[in-house]
Amino acid sequence: MIVLIAPETDLLDEILTLNQLFEAGLEYYHLRKPEKNYQEHCDYLNQINVKYHNRIVVHYFHELINTYNLKGIHFQEQKRRNHIEDNPGQYFKGLNMYGKTISSSFHEPEDIDNCEFEFDYHLLSPVFSSISKEDYEGRGFDVNHIDKRIIGMGGVTTDNLNEFNALGFKGVGVLGSIWNNNKPVEVFKKMKSRFER
Repeated sequence: MIVLIAPETDLLDEILTLNQLFEAGLEYYHLRKPEKNYQEHCDYLNQINVKYHNRIVVHYFHELINTYNLKGIHFQEQKRRNHIEDNPGQYFKGLNMYGKTISSSFHEPEDIDNCEFEFDYHLLSPVFSSISKEDYEGRGFDVNHIDKRIIGMGGVTTDNLNEFNALGFKGVGVLGSIWNNNKPVEVFKKMKSRFER
């Protein structure tokens, strides 16, 4: 499983590249644009081929799930602590979540292990030192002992996918190795073929 995280600030030809990535088989795209307001999120989504909307997970403005046929919603760590850990039922009131995914970000394996809310998958970082964030040192988490779907993030490259597998991860979350590359679609295809083997 490959989860692609959006670059925080818009890149040249980003939408064009994104549509090509979807065409190449991208199933999970996390729309994480902290600087964009609600309308800018709509404008962004409106530029993406509508047939790919059901592969997009939003980090902000979860109510977009009521307007667009999205894949699901994601909770940043703080938002999860604020809304999900005490009274999740209240948060989901008014959100059309039927058949949608719910995921969250974590930075400690123990927090995933102890989390009582059942997320569809969990993003854990940093496994290896980040490509997109300087001074974000990898911690080499081993999650083989946790019986949950955990996606490893941080320092993912086409060369270390087997290491993520050995550490017990069910997939990887990528950002820098795709968006910082001048051939993002080729890199994605290479990663995808490694996962399919």
